[in-house]
Amino acid sequence: MRRRSLLIAVPAGLVTLSACGDDGSDSGQASSSEASPSASAGQSAPPPPKIVDGPLPAITAGTKFDEKPTIAKGSGKPSDQLAVRTVIAGGGARVAENDYVQANYLGQVWDSAKVFDNSYDRKAPLVIQLAAGSIIDGWRYALAGKKAGSRVELAVPPTWGYGSQGNAQAGIKGTDTLVFVVDIQDVFNAKSSAKGTDVAQDDIDLPKVGTNTDGKAPEITVPKGDAPKDLVSNYVIEGDGAELAAEDTVLVQYKGVLWDTGKEFDSSYSRSALTSFSLQQVVKGWSQGLTGKKVGSRVLIVVPPALGYGDSPPADSGIKKDSTLVFSVDILAKM
Repeated sequence: MRRRSLLIAVPAGLVTLSACGDDGSDSGQASSSEASPSASAGQSAPPPPKIVDGPLPAITAGTKFDEKPTIAKGSGKPSDQLAVRTVIAGGGARVAENDYVQANYLGQVWDSAKVFDNSYDRKAPLVIQLAAGSIIDGWRYALAGKKAGSRVELAVPPTWGYGSQGNAQAGIKGTDTLVFVVDIQDVFNAKSSAKGTDVAQDDIDLPKVGTNTDGKAPEITVPKGDAPKDLVSNYVIEGDGAELAAEDTVLVQYKGVLWDTGKEFDSSYSRSALTSFSLQQVVKGWSQGLTGKKVGSRVLIVVPPALGYGDSPPADSGIKKDSTLVFSVDILAKM
């Protein structure tokens, strides 16, 4: 059985892993009055659709990649299968099932051309996993195999959208076919790493972290001597993305070792699965250590006991009471 991340500082039942609505803040998720492509709760998975070429309405304005598009009203009867067209072919990484994609998108109803959601106006792309239960199946099947840098148009019938129940809050009926334009900005998976400039690690009293960016776990070398009493948060690789705010949700790769022994106690690399969480739901050392750091970076965080698990470490974690924890964290995206 794969071990769950040890970082979550709240009961597991309070942690949600699928994208959902928010208050319209700069988080990359849809506001509460809109319908993001997140899967509906309790929705059973239909059989895979047949991928067809059309029909698909024309994109009449905003025709460049990552430019907000205008889509014509659907003409005639839409397909009862999944219509997909690559409008612009990108040359980046290829999307696979269970990958995370970072994308801007616009969605509207086929019959009325009513726009029910778009990320362009929020100026915050969506980051979401292409996995069953996380996203509507129309996106899962349409985007698999596409490359980063691509613009994809798709028409999703109810079967692979919001089902017969629709989404009343967004004005989507259970009979509505939905049309999306999706600009795939980036793709993340278990092989993803930080991207940026190496930063000198010249403090001999602090751990050294490897700078490899091949998707493998970096080596962490802990020095002999006493652990620092205060939180340490230093760039190992400095990216050029947005700075994280204290309330952000992030997608990361990470590895944690004990200061006293250098022994690994937790790692997303060993699970071959990325981890996402709100900075308000993790141990204080992570929340404080990552706030203000840039997306794309690798960060060394040394967490003293008071900002970690103190005298109450997780059971069977290998962490003793009052342990100082050392982490390498790759900040892949802000969700």
